Parts: sequence; C-alpha cells; structure tokens
Amino acid sequence: MLESPQASPFLHHCFCLMALRALSSWSKRSFPPSYATTNIPVSHPHLAPQPLESAFPANQLARKLFVVFSQPPNLRDSDVLRSLAPSLTPETVEIVLKDLRGWRKAHEFFCWASLQEGFRHSCYTYNAMAEILSRARKKTQLKSLARDMVGRRCPMTPGALGFLIRCLGRQGLAEDAGFVFDHAQDLSCIPNSYTYNCFLEVLARTGTVELLEMKFREMVEIMGWVPDKYTLTSVLQSYCNTGKFDDALTVFNKINENGWLDDRVFRILIVSFSKCGKVDRACEMVEMMESFGMKPTEKTFHVLIHGFCKQGRLDMAVELFEKMKRLSLKGDLSLFSVMIEGLCEGKNLRKALSLFKEMKGLCICPDLLLLKKLISAVCLEGDFFAATVLLEEEGVNFDSGSLVSLYNVVLDGLIRHDNAACAYNFLRAMMEPLTSPAPHLVLLDHVGCESKSSGAVVFKVKKTAQPNADSFAIVICGLCKTHKLDLALALMRKMIDTGCRGKLIIYNDLISEFCKEDRLEEGYEVLRMMREIGFEPTEFTQNSIFYALCKREELSGAFNVLKEMRLEGHVPWIKHCTMMVNQLCKNEKVEAANEFLDGIVQVGFLPDIIAYSAAINGVCKVGDVDKALKHFRDITSNCYLPDVVAYNILINGFCKAGRYISAQEILDEMVEKGLVPSVVTYNLMIDGCCKANKMSEALACLTKMVNESKEPNTTTYTSLIDGLCNAGAAEDAILLWNEMKEKGCAPNEISYTAIIHGLCKCGRADNALGYFHDMKQSGFSLGTYIYLLLINSLILITKTTEALDLLNEVLHKDCCPLVGSKNYRLLMKAVTKLFSK
Repeated sequence: MLESPQASPFLHHCFCLMALRALSSWSKRSFPPSYATTNIPVSHPHLAPQPLESAFPANQLARKLFVVFSQPPNLRDSDVLRSLAPSLTPETVEIVLKDLRGWRKAHEFFCWASLQEGFRHSCYTYNAMAEILSRARKKTQLKSLARDMVGRRCPMTPGALGFLIRCLGRQGLAEDAGFVFDHAQDLSCIPNSYTYNCFLEVLARTGTVELLEMKFREMVEIMGWVPDKYTLTSVLQSYCNTGKFDDALTVFNKINENGWLDDRVFRILIVSFSKCGKVDRACEMVEMMESFGMKPTEKTFHVLIHGFCKQGRLDMAVELFEKMKRLSLKGDLSLFSVMIEGLCEGKNLRKALSLFKEMKGLCICPDLLLLKKLISAVCLEGDFFAATVLLEEEGVNFDSGSLVSLYNVVLDGLIRHDNAACAYNFLRAMMEPLTSPAPHLVLLDHVGCESKSSGAVVFKVKKTAQPNADSFAIVICGLCKTHKLDLALALMRKMIDTGCRGKLIIYNDLISEFCKEDRLEEGYEVLRMMREIGFEPTEFTQNSIFYALCKREELSGAFNVLKEMRLEGHVPWIKHCTMMVNQLCKNEKVEAANEFLDGIVQVGFLPDIIAYSAAINGVCKVGDVDKALKHFRDITSNCYLPDVVAYNILINGFCKAGRYISAQEILDEMVEKGLVPSVVTYNLMIDGCCKANKMSEALACLTKMVNESKEPNTTTYTSLIDGLCNAGAAEDAILLWNEMKEKGCAPNEISYTAIIHGLCKCGRADNALGYFHDMKQSGFSLGTYIYLLLINSLILITKTTEALDLLNEVLHKDCCPLVGSKNYRLLMKAVTKLFSK
C-alpha cells in the first residue's frame, strides 16, 4: 500500500459509509433485473430479452425496410413505406438501425419511424441510434436525440439509461449526460449502481471533480448503493485529471484494500504522473505494479519514455527503453522519434544515430519529420558527411516534394555555418536541367565547407528535386546575411526566370540590406520587381526605404514614402525619424529638422516624443535654449506628455548656457508634473552649479538627491570634485574623492583628470602627482595637456626631477605639439623653466 496523506473529510466519510453498507443487510436488498444491476458493460447491457409475438415477421419487416432505406431518398418507394408503417415495432426499428450502413441513413430511418402514427420509440431504439451517432462523432444530432428522448418521457431501464450516458460521455457531452441523468424520474427510471457508475465515468473524463464528488455522495448516502471497483476507478481518474494526487492515492489504497487493483488502475496513475512531470512517481507505480505480478504494457512504457524525454532526462528514457526490449516489447515510430529528437536536442548525435539504425533494423521507416530533425541536428554540428549518408539511404523512400524539403534542411545547415557559398552551389545543382538520370554531385569541401569527417563531402542531388520557394529563401537570405548582395540579386532573378515567385522575405531582406549599405537605387529596383511579381510592400519594406532616405537626409523622398505608408496603413518606425532629426541637428540643420517633424504631422503621423526631444536637443546644442524651450512648450500644448529624458535635455541646455535659475525652474516644473528626477537629472544640475561656481547649490542638490534615494555615481562625484577644486577647496575635494571610493564608485579617467587638474590649479602638485601614479596603476593614461600642466606645477614647487621624468614620458608618447597651440606653449614654458635652473 502506498503512503498517502490523510484522506480528505469527504473521502473519509464516504469510505466509512461504504464499510457500513457492505456489512448491512445486503441480502435483503431488492434489485432490478440482472442487466440493470451489472457494473460490467457488455455490448448492449440494456438489451434484456423482450417478449415477442413472432420473431419471424419482425425480421421480414426489417428486411423490407432495410432494402427501402438503403436506397437514396429520391428512389425510396413511398407506397411501400406506407404499407409497412402500420406493422412497425421498436424491435423492428432496432434491427434495421443496426443493419443500415452510415449514420445518415440510420438517422433518416429513425426520424421517419418517429413520424409514423401509433409508433413510439423505446429506450432500445433510442440507444441503438445513440450508439450509431456516438461512433460517427455526430455531437449535434446526439445532443438533439437525448433532448428528444427526455422531452417525450420515454421510459428507460437503469441499464439503458447508463448506456445512453456513456454514449454521450464518449463524445465529451458531459452536460447533456448530466441533463439526462437528472431527468431520470421523468423517464420512469430509478438509477442503480450501474447507472451511477456510467455517469461517474463520464464526469471523470470531462466533468468537474466537485460534481463527481456530489454524485458519489448521492450514490452512497441517499441511494444506498455500495461503490465497487468501477466506481472508485472513476473517482481515481477524476482526482488524477485535476492533479489532486493526495486524494487519488487515498482512493488507490482503498481499491488495493478491496483487492481490486488491475492494469487500468495502475495505468491511470502512471499516465497522470507522467503528464504532470512526476515521472519518478510514475516509475514507482511501475515497480509496485510489477510487485503485484502485473507486467507493464507497451503503452505504459511509451507514456513513461515520452515523459522523461519531455523533461530532458534522456538517460532514463533510454534505460526504460532497454528494459522494454528485455520484456520483448517493441517500440513504434512515435517512441523512436521522441527519443531520437531528444538525443539530438541534447547533442548526443552518436546515440541518436545508433538508435536510428536500430529502428531501421526493426523495419520501422522514418517519417519525413523525423528525418528532417535528424539531418538538421547533424548539420547543426557541422557533420555534413552524416547528412549525405542519411539523404542517400533514406531519400529514395520519399517523393520529389519531400526530398526538396530534406535538401532545404541541408541548405539551412550550410547557412547557419556561414557557408553561403556552399549553399549557393548546392542550390545551383538542384536547378540544373534534367539531361540524364544520374544525380548531380556537389563537392562541398572544395568550396570551403568544413566537416567533422575526413575526405570529400559529396552530395548527390537528384535532378527531379527542383528547388521551391523555401529553398530560394534560405539561400538568398543567407547571402544577404553575409553581404553577398550581388550574388543574391542575381539568384533572385534566376528564381523568377524559373517561374518561382519566391517568398516575401526574399525581397524584404534584399531591400533592407541594399538600404543599409546605402545602395538605395538597387533597393528600388528590387521593390519594382517585387510589385511586378505580385507582392505588395509591407511596413518592413517601406521602413527599409525610409531608413535609407533618412540616412541620406533626403526630405522630399522621405515625405513621399511617408505619404505611401499613410495610404497603405503602415506606420514609420520612430527610430528612423529620430535618426533623421539627430543627423540634421548634428550637421547644424536645426530648421530642416523642425521642418521634417512638421512634415510628418502634415502627412498624418504624430512623431514620438523621442523624435521631438532629439530636435530640442539639436536646438540646445546650437545655443538657442530659448527657442528650444518654446519648441518644448509647443509640443506639450499638442497633448504630448514629455518624459524625464525631454526635461533632462532642456535642463542640460540651460545649464550649459550658464542659466542655472532657468534650469532649476524646469526641474521644479518636472516635479510638479509628477515625474521623478533621475540620477542623470541631478547630475546635470550638479554639474551646471559647479560650472557656475555655485557650490552651495550643488551640495544642496546632492543632499536632495540622496534624500530621494538616488545614489550618487562616479559622474556626480567628478562634477563636485572639479567644482570644489575650481573654488579653491582642495581639501574638500580630496574628502569627496575618498567618499566616492568608500561608496564603491570606481574612479574613471575623467575623475582622475579632474582631481589632478584641480589640485594643480590649487598649487597642490605634490598631491596631484600621487593621484597620477594611482591613475597609471589603474591602467588609465592622462592626456598631453594634463601631463604638461602637472609638469609645470611640479616645477613651481621645485620638484624638477619628477618634472623631467614626466617630460621624458610626454616626448616618448606623443609627437611635438603644433607650434602656437596651447600644449606647445605649456611645453615651451616647462622646458624654459627647467633649463633656466
């Protein structure tokens, strides 16, 4: 018995009642007829023997009706049917229904019988029709039949009701099965244990566990029926389906206590554990099953192996497979496929190929999907020799279309290994005209294709396997990826000449790559060919063209593309619009950038705030911050919500213009709008204050930054150190430097330059020299200007030896500064002072 948590109150209560019922007056119970009480369904458990006046006349009538209804509706003799109708009986109808082939004819006969005067269907005719419809999977007609039976209040035996419920359940019609069960009283039927078992079986498959528990309780407590093996099996199934494994194990133990364990009970748990990823628990159930003397079926092994493969535990899957073989059980294609595919994904190709060979030894032929995955795996590993062997041995079993799909896998493998030239040659071999039955040979190693195997890698390409659209797409897109655009364009033209349109991705990739390489004219040519062949440009196509025009700063061309995009419902990508604005501003074409943004609006698109921010940044960079602010106000008045980045651009612009008060006003406005200043925002304000010699405001800003849980970074400290040095507060700058390092902010080249420069200006060259050595040890190097400034500062404090060493470094690391430059003047000043001493 398996250990399981304590049974739920529901199960405990029901099992107690079961025990009481079993010990009660079982022998005194009055049972319905034997077919109604049995729990083991036979082919027709509802077909209890019926008293007949004469079996022979019924059979004769059935044969006549069978002959008429076997014919098409327009050929049926209505006079014959009228003459036969008065003799119609439920027994006759049932016989005919079973003999007619096809659910449609049976249904037509059933409906005809329903309309005959004096005739009324019995539970047996309804069930005969229900079985036919269930097997044919005609849910709509089956639902209608059940509703009609309830509506006509057709008397049902408990066995017949159970049979109908199972017919409905087999098609997943749990709601309709419940409807029929709940109307048992209208059908003059008192459900017995078999009826309940049938309904519980349906609920276990398709219903909710709550409803099943309710009906189980009703069966035990109200109806007084003692649950049996089939009852508990349905309950077990329901708990497993809903993942309630603790309750399922409690039921399992109850089944075990009663000696009812069988293959099906074990299989339910094994399958459920495997589906939920509890494969180890499923294996425990197999071991227990074997301890009871039951051998796992082939289906059980299949379920477990699939479960282990799904978890990526291929070692366990292979181990189970070996055990399965020891029991003389053979796998099928599905089992081999899941293991081979799993081994391929785990890059265990040697074992995968060995298993494939074993599968072939059992005369199991691979399907196309398995072969594609195996060839793809070996190609991915660069073993194209193995791919040639697989193609040569297995390709003969496939038609030309399937063979092309296998060749496409090889083409894809070559492209993935950056062997576009090999793929191109392979495709050309496929395109060669049919002049002889011999296959084309492609020597991949002669064109730079690497393989794990030694010797030539030769593909035999059948001429009947003409490349399809996928073949061209793989190779042309691969050529585009490796920037072989001329070869790709030529191949595309050959593709069109062969009558193949190709795929949209071919044209889009070519246009995109031509535009990236600023070959816009060729991009337009591909666009023209694309339209001629019948493909309409997509949003990607037009954005590729739009990108090239933005990169060239061609405003008129860009506007034309935007108009086309507007008509076709496409949207320009904001990154391209932003790039155009950035480039125009960078080239000091701020007016053109604003014109471009206005033009986008006129066409019918609304540029993103990022593009507008780029324009504002461009205006700030040319020093016209007031115009930038006006532009910003215009944007916000048009229902745009500026973000932190947009505000940062304005703050940076005003700080660089030396207008700290205006920058502070913008910061205050930003906070009022509900935006949270970022570290970058505070850094800009601190740097602006430092450059404006407003150190008290800078330090106040630092305090506010820390209070708002924004951690200062290296940039923050660098600005403050530079500002303190400029203000002559060298000691404070050194303290801040130490604090920066204690906070874990590593100094960078700009930080070292700032403190060395600042200390030199404060007459602290000796301290500056110490930071210089630290900087060199950290792997940074100073610029020539700072070198010369430090040299001159050292000379002032009479540290000529150190100054000469640094001067020697400068002369060895850099060429002489240009005459008249700032560095030249510093160099001559240092040399003059050193030699004058």
